[in-house]
Amino acid sequence: MEQLELFSVPSPCVGVCTMDDKGYCKGCMRKREERFNWLSFSPAEQLHIIKLCRQRYRRRLANSSEEQEVTTSLTDPQQELF
Repeated sequence: MEQLELFSVPSPCVGVCTMDDKGYCKGCMRKREERFNWLSFSPAEQLHIIKLCRQRYRRRLANSSEEQEVTTSLTDPQQELF
């Protein structure tokens, strides 16, 4: 028996259950299948899904900060063009 099986892995759900344009939950960053089948996954699979969710969240933050920089540089009159 794996040690992981002794402890249950809590769901990463934060109660914000809306989907983004890529099909991920905006609250926990899980795909539909990952949310619906959470209880049927092994603890190792659940931990892997949580790892994927963290990666997705970091990627979303990086993309939003890049978009914000572009928007700021286009709308900021103090920003130098060259």
